[in-house]
Amino acid sequence: MEEKSYLLPYARRDDFHVGRATELKGRDRGLYRFLEMVPGLASWATLVGVVLLSVYKPFLAAYFIIAFSIYWVLKTAFLSYHLRHNWKRLRHHMSLDWSELIGRFEYDHLHHLVILPFYKEPVAVIDASLTALSNSHYDKKKILIVLASEEAGGDEAAAGAKAMQDKWRECFGDVLVTTHKRNLPGEMPGKGSNAAFAAEEARIRLLDPKNLAYENVLVSIFDIDTVVYPDYFNCLVWHFLTAERPLKSSFQPVPLFNNNLWEAGALSRVVAMSSTFWEMVQQERPERMATFSSHSVPFKALREVNYWQKNMVSEDSRIYWNLMLANNGEYDVIPLSYPVSMDANVGRNLFDTVKNIYKQHRRWTYGVENFVYIVYHFTKNKNIPFGRRVKIVLQQAEGYWSLVTNPIMLFVLGWAPIFLGGRVFHETVLSYNLPIVVRNLLILAMFGLVISSIISLSLAPKRPKSRSRFAYVVMAVQWMLVPITMIMFSAVPGLDAQTRLMFGRYMGFWVTPKTRV
Repeated sequence: MEEKSYLLPYARRDDFHVGRATELKGRDRGLYRFLEMVPGLASWATLVGVVLLSVYKPFLAAYFIIAFSIYWVLKTAFLSYHLRHNWKRLRHHMSLDWSELIGRFEYDHLHHLVILPFYKEPVAVIDASLTALSNSHYDKKKILIVLASEEAGGDEAAAGAKAMQDKWRECFGDVLVTTHKRNLPGEMPGKGSNAAFAAEEARIRLLDPKNLAYENVLVSIFDIDTVVYPDYFNCLVWHFLTAERPLKSSFQPVPLFNNNLWEAGALSRVVAMSSTFWEMVQQERPERMATFSSHSVPFKALREVNYWQKNMVSEDSRIYWNLMLANNGEYDVIPLSYPVSMDANVGRNLFDTVKNIYKQHRRWTYGVENFVYIVYHFTKNKNIPFGRRVKIVLQQAEGYWSLVTNPIMLFVLGWAPIFLGGRVFHETVLSYNLPIVVRNLLILAMFGLVISSIISLSLAPKRPKSRSRFAYVVMAVQWMLVPITMIMFSAVPGLDAQTRLMFGRYMGFWVTPKTRV
């Protein structure tokens, strides 16, 4: 077995890549299992508590709901402010000539390793991603492609990867096909285990034979449907070369889920753009950011923590927490405020679309497993300042708690005192005014949707000739679906994920279906 002396000291711990409590023993297992229960218990206690308060203390519940509605209006204004600012920053970054900006630096020594994990996606999806990479305003010979296939994908996936390798090999510095074996011990089938295998294969078969120094290689891990914008690599290089600590930083673009936006239904569009907007807001708060979906990271940093975790669902965020812990808190996520484009989630029909969106968002919200990992390791790694550990834990706890509880309290339980408060409460002025006050506050908060509508239209791809101009009206009005989507595709799947974790019913990795018409 290779001596892993390249790992950072904290990354050599046996529990560094823990994925769930069952992988630990003794007190550590008990602590981890308790932490797995905390998010679900907190969310259920809040929701049940509002119901019980409405039954036994309706006056207190009513005042709480009014106060919470005011808090929601203020939070909406705060998020809308950040969204608008990132929108302006995004548009500015897309207008810049990044080729000219990086011309003042020496960057010929840098190479890009692009890893594209896939399972059974159609060749057309892979080809579209490679076509976009070939249109980059960057020296394509400095770009090394890894088509990371799965053995479980079968002969069709293998044939598709070989066809793409033959088609695109001459365009790039190299195109490598890797095949991740199925049912390997200690691994969960999914993107993380496949990407980790592909990265090590790329090191052995590409980087080392080409004598490329690991600190001069930037790894971009992209979902297979990711379409890069022409200046992505120039923008990435500029941020890398101007970063305070470039080898201790990951780089996060803005994911636009608009490859197929005009083919998707209103439900898919609203959910897709809402996900984009959340990431745009996060780009304005880099101290709260973790990596998500498609992102870039120095190869040297990846190797120092033994790549992505192979035993969990949310590997795209976990890699940041791995790197932050291994570097004793001295690790950053740098927002690029520059887009990459991916597919909105669509199915064969409305029912299939709803099911797919729900499963995708349940997988995303299962990222609450990272909260468990963070808190557990914050009790172990005392080299990270105590104040920063507390701040991160509180930020993460509030995020996962509000994701689940806020939409339900706003749109469902906000009326609980009216229905459950009893005769005495019903005869009061407060009972009469509660729905009016809450309704007016929610209407005020809904003004934030006007900003969302304007921004969504500006980010939409060019309208196909087959669609009438009336489609723009539909795309503006569709934002009235937000209260429904917040409950169906945020709160409920989030509560589902937290409940599964609470009872130890661990989830596996679900692959979002990709199609092309």
